[in-house]
Amino acid sequence: MGGLLIVFVFAVVVALSSASYLFTPRGPNQTVIRTALIMTLVSCFLMWSITYLAQLHPLMRPRHSKIRPHNPTEHVTF
Repeated sequence: MGGLLIVFVFAVVVALSSASYLFTPRGPNQTVIRTALIMTLVSCFLMWSITYLAQLHPLMRPRHSKIRPHNPTEHVTF
């Protein structure tokens, strides 16, 4: 589903941005409201897509610890 999901969500964000641009009520703050709505949608999309891609294709692969893992069945007595 990798890259196709990002394209689908991008299309949804474009549709929502277009709707917010077209259906913003008229008034003295119309430009401010449009800008705020579209910038919010774009910022949320960028944050989500960067996080999604970072988990989909990590830069470093996981490394195993050289320390022996804790065994919960062992009882340590002092």
